[in-house]
Amino acid sequence: MAPGRFPGALTAAEVARHLAAGLRRARPGIPLVELPVADGGDGTVDAAVAAGWRRVEVEVAGPTGKPVSARLALNGRSAVVELAEACGLRRLPDGRPRPLVASSVGAGQLVGHAVRLGARRIVLGLGGGACTDGGAGLVQGLGGRLLDALGKDLPPGGAALRSLHALDLRGLPDMSGIQVVVAAESAGPLLGRGGAAAVDGPRRGANRDEVRLLDAGLRRWADLAEAASRRAARDLPGAGTSGGVGFAALTFLGATIEPGASLMLDLLGFAEKARGAHLVVTGEGSLDTRSLRGTAPMGVARAAARAGAPVIAVAGQRGLTGERLRKARIQAVYALADIEPDAGRRLRRAGPLLEELTVAIADEWLPRSAP
Repeated sequence: MAPGRFPGALTAAEVARHLAAGLRRARPGIPLVELPVADGGDGTVDAAVAAGWRRVEVEVAGPTGKPVSARLALNGRSAVVELAEACGLRRLPDGRPRPLVASSVGAGQLVGHAVRLGARRIVLGLGGGACTDGGAGLVQGLGGRLLDALGKDLPPGGAALRSLHALDLRGLPDMSGIQVVVAAESAGPLLGRGGAAAVDGPRRGANRDEVRLLDAGLRRWADLAEAASRRAARDLPGAGTSGGVGFAALTFLGATIEPGASLMLDLLGFAEKARGAHLVVTGEGSLDTRSLRGTAPMGVARAAARAGAPVIAVAGQRGLTGERLRKARIQAVYALADIEPDAGRRLRRAGPLLEELTVAIADEWLPRSAP
């Protein structure tokens, strides 16, 4: 069982637990492996912890600067750090967007903590962020300073970057010998029509004028950041990831960017666990055309096919059928909407409804004679 999360209802680990509970009732004694997965967004650290990594909690700055308790995961000298844990949309006070001032400072603090704990390989999940600051906050959280024309520290957020005059990077940790890999869906460049402000700004609550303001700030940030680092990264694929935090990771951390779903599956040892499986069950809240852009269930389906295991999916609702489903290598989808049409009740009763779905899954895919 390798599901992603059902946003607003269940974490990936909770989805896996409910699936396991239902299947154990339907087929007592059947051997089950629970392996919740993620694609770099919300739940990435939880997935690592569920796979046996050690959870570490640390207080960092949330997207508006208020302290939050955030987690990272450790396994030997490897760490998983998640932007959404510190600076995610779910961390916004009252859930109200702050597109001009939301910052990635907390993510930088988490990376710095991982370095101090001895991590030599850091997987940085960049989904679900609340900021469009080009990763300027990430640099500040690591100890860098962003200064205005009077030598004063800039306030956090993307809007303030228009007043950026100089960078003081003497406080950054030594990252030589530390590999940073960004786990994220594919994204475009930092600036312009397909850049971070244009794409992510509206998702974080920015109107048209604010998008232009943010793009101007990101351009100023790119000019000074590239001059200071001697790296030209603004036009690289993935520089615009998660409000431009990908740009800072490329520029100051020497990061590489990999598809989040496949990277996390490798990290969690999915291929070894799936080898010889009678069935792989994946899923997420809504299985639709957006899912085809590299979300966790698509990664699971591809990896399971390589391991020779059939794949089915569970979802709150489905928008993939026929040829699209076959191309995704998913043989069937079981949706909560099929047994509960009311969306509110689906959210409130997602767990019991998943367990109810397992009866049909067991009848169709797990004959009673199965080991």
